[in-house]
Amino acid sequence: MNTVTAIQNHPLAEISHSPGHLLLLKLWQREEDLFCRRTGAKESRMEAIKREIFELCCFLLFFHGIFLTILFTSSINSREHSCRKWWIPSFVSLSASLVFVFLVQVKVVRYWKVWRQLQRERDDNRALARCVQELRMKGASFDLSKEPQRGKKMKSSSVEIKWKPLTWCSQYLVNICIVCLSGLIFPASKFIVC
Repeated sequence: MNTVTAIQNHPLAEISHSPGHLLLLKLWQREEDLFCRRTGAKESRMEAIKREIFELCCFLLFFHGIFLTILFTSSINSREHSCRKWWIPSFVSLSASLVFVFLVQVKVVRYWKVWRQLQRERDDNRALARCVQELRMKGASFDLSKEPQRGKKMKSSSVEIKWKPLTWCSQYLVNICIVCLSGLIFPASKFIVC
C-alpha cells in the first residue's frame, strides 16, 4: 500500500494528471531534441570546415613544392641572365600565397562563427535542461509561467584569464603559419634563380 501511495504522490504522476504541466514537459522535451539536432549539425559543420582548411593548406604546400621544383629545374638549365627577372617567380608565389591566405581566412572566420553559435546553443540547452529537471522534481507545484533563462551565463567557480592577443593568435594560428611560410618562400625564389 505504501508503494502505491508513493507512486501516486510522485511528481511525474502529478504531471501526468495535470494537462498544462504535461504539455509543457512534452514541449520542452521536443525543444531539447531540436537543440540536440542543431548542435549535432553545427558540430559536423565545424568538422567539415576544419577539413576544408586542412585541404587548402595541403594545396598550398603542394603548389609551392611544384612551383619551387619547376623553378629549380628551369634555373639549372638556363645559364642566361635570369637573375634580373627574379621578381617574376617571387610575385607569382606571393600572389598564390595571398589567395590561399584569403581563402583560409574566410574558412577560419566561418569556423569561429559556427563555434560561437554552438556555444550559445549549448547554453540554451543547459538552461532548458535545468527547467525540465525542475519540472520533473516539483511536479504539479511547478510554476507554468516560468521560462528557461536563455542567454544568461552561469557563474563559474574557476577564474578564466583571457588575454586578447593570445586569444587572437590562437584563433588565427593557421593564417599566421601560412603568412610566415609565404614570407620564407618569397626570397627563396631569388636564391634559386640567382
